[in-house]
Amino acid sequence: MLNKPVLFESLIVFIIVLCVHTVVWDRYSWCAIALAIQAFYVQFKWDRLLRLGGAVFQFRTTANSGLLPASMVIPLLGIVMKERCKAAGIVNFERFGIVVASTGMVVALFLSLIAVGITRPVPTNTCILSGIAGSIILYVMKYSLTVSEVIEVLEVLLIFVYLSMILLYLLPRCFTPGEALLVLGSISFVLNQLIKRSLNVTEVRGNPVDLVLLVAVAGVVLLGIFFTALFFFMDSGTWTSSMFFHMMTAVLGLGVIMPWLYHLIQRNPLLWLLQFLVQTQTRVYLLAYWTLLAVSASMVVLYQNAKRSSESKKHQASTITRKYFHFIIVATYIPGLIYDHQLLYIAAVLCLVVFILLEYIRYFRIKPFGQTLRHLLTLFLDERDSGPLILTHIYLLLGMSLPVWLFPRPCVPKGTLSGAGAFVPYSGVLAVGVGDTIASVFGSTIGEIKWPGTKKTFEGTMTAIFAQIIAVALILIFDSSVNLNTSYAWILGSISLVSLLEAYTTQIDNLLLPLYLQILLMA
Repeated sequence: MLNKPVLFESLIVFIIVLCVHTVVWDRYSWCAIALAIQAFYVQFKWDRLLRLGGAVFQFRTTANSGLLPASMVIPLLGIVMKERCKAAGIVNFERFGIVVASTGMVVALFLSLIAVGITRPVPTNTCILSGIAGSIILYVMKYSLTVSEVIEVLEVLLIFVYLSMILLYLLPRCFTPGEALLVLGSISFVLNQLIKRSLNVTEVRGNPVDLVLLVAVAGVVLLGIFFTALFFFMDSGTWTSSMFFHMMTAVLGLGVIMPWLYHLIQRNPLLWLLQFLVQTQTRVYLLAYWTLLAVSASMVVLYQNAKRSSESKKHQASTITRKYFHFIIVATYIPGLIYDHQLLYIAAVLCLVVFILLEYIRYFRIKPFGQTLRHLLTLFLDERDSGPLILTHIYLLLGMSLPVWLFPRPCVPKGTLSGAGAFVPYSGVLAVGVGDTIASVFGSTIGEIKWPGTKKTFEGTMTAIFAQIIAVALILIFDSSVNLNTSYAWILGSISLVSLLEAYTTQIDNLLLPLYLQILLMA
């Protein structure tokens, strides 16, 4: 029997795909639709494998596979990016968008073929659909990509294969197949871009702000793999191992990551960062304000743990308590988006590095803070943190930051888009900071009418849509760079579709919702 929530989730994703391609119809539209149809069928094979324990790795079991919504994110991002850069006449970034779309399709198709290959008995009809979709994608790629671009796509696929084998083995139950596709596929693309730019540094001089993100992501991933392999052979909880962790982190950071970044930006990274952070008085004020908010968030964690009595160790923080952090992060991002995008970009990268390093310390029980972090963060766990890592706070940061990081600045005249596209950097604030927060708070307090097959409520979804409309109006008032023109209906439709997706998806909504809202607003 088919799962109703999965069917409704799939219907919403199909509507989003069709909405995007009514605006940007080209040869890649046929590929995206074919990929969506085959992913819809293959996701039921993945769900069956997860129920029967037949998947190759241990995936998160509290959700469905999520293959369809995850499969469409990277291809749709590439397609809308391509159209934006084509309209602006930036050929290099138009080709980059084509590579992004092609890479997303190939990686998604590869994950589908794995499910089809290990399903017994062999699903003949699904095999035929996957074959047709693969043929369409390969045919279009043959006449759209240059030889070097095809090699780049294959390089990303190869990195994805090896990265999946390593991380899915080391981190059981941390991802669904769809989340693994989205997270590991993105990391693979970042690693390949960093390698490409490192080899061609004399030919292409990139923006230091963008290069910091590439090096930071690659650095923390490689650091995690290194320490996981190291602590496989030794106890990570001893003082000797902890000292070695701190020493090697400093050595790898100062001896590998910093020289790598120096090679790319051709200047001292630490001096550049210091000059960048204090370049204007506005940046100093923003940094002081963000420091205050960080202290406030830390106080919330300490206060909630202090309330936990010794006899209620299994007590978990309520939904409303967890949403405090959503309010704090909205208060963090709004001033940055209004006053200084680039500072927010760099600050988000630095916060991501700190969050991941703290998670390494917690996971490996590194002294002196490892055990304390385990105790403090246990209170805020939910059903999505079923693996060895606690990732929800990292996903929250990513959901707010990805629209800022992925904003196509070179393809935007004067740094701002007009119409609905002007709200692209605010996608995370609207979808996660406002929409998801309001839906959870009102749905859990006053919600009575449940959407079919889910715990989410009609009241929560409607209040989320209404709250996001109010947020759009406030952004129009306070951010003079936003020029809406006549895109009211498209914004309302985009917000409504993403809010409905929040009601039905069992994937990490902090990651999925901002990306879909960004895709719709950029289309």
